[in-house]
Amino acid sequence: MNKLNREAVDLAHQIAAGAIGLKVDLIVCPPSPYLKVVADVLLTSDVKVAGQDCHYLQNGAHTGDVSAAMLTDVGCSYVIVGHSERRNDHGENEATVKNKAVAAWNAGLSAIICVGETQAERDRGQTLARLSAQLESSVPKLANANNTVIAYEPIWAIGSGHTPTHENVQQVHNHIRTYLSIMFNFDIAEKMRVLYGGSVKPENAHELLMLTDVDGVLVGGASLDADRFLKIAQQASGTMV
Repeated sequence: MNKLNREAVDLAHQIAAGAIGLKVDLIVCPPSPYLKVVADVLLTSDVKVAGQDCHYLQNGAHTGDVSAAMLTDVGCSYVIVGHSERRNDHGENEATVKNKAVAAWNAGLSAIICVGETQAERDRGQTLARLSAQLESSVPKLANANNTVIAYEPIWAIGSGHTPTHENVQQVHNHIRTYLSIMFNFDIAEKMRVLYGGSVKPENAHELLMLTDVDGVLVGGASLDADRFLKIAQQASGTMV
């Protein structure tokens, strides 16, 4: 919930210009009032647009909500579902997240499904068990590498300036990929992208992106500044095939 119209447009122009020549898939996720203007700016660029959330129904009396079809209609290619702030602020559960992912697919969008543990769960040594439960209940059975991206965002790290150790991140991402291979099969698990999110910034992005099972990053606060966001994208372009 950042930026106003002019700022959003200016940021989109800066990102589009800076993305030229980068060998990386780049997605921006503006607040819903600015999706259309940002999508128009990025129309001739290689930068894709995502919604920050969608409703699980196509239409109806749901004041304030946005359907997946509406996101497609204004130029989105992706939508984030199950972000921890949606879970915390709006009480979304695993079933809701799964239904939103299916709604996204039905509208032609790819779903970026977020999973992550709280500080209390981490302190109790429940991180891997919590992630397994979230994957099992949030990821629909027809998920594949074309319609789904998984984003691991340790809730305690978001906006805190702190990140897990590189060893912890690799362990968690490996666990996620292993669990996906159990849910689906090895081929789907290997091809499905698993992103890391949680205080990602230019100063730590390179090391995170070098980890074996980290396929990209979900950037929060650093995405509000074009220079910082593009520095992360440049590092991704140099370290990812």
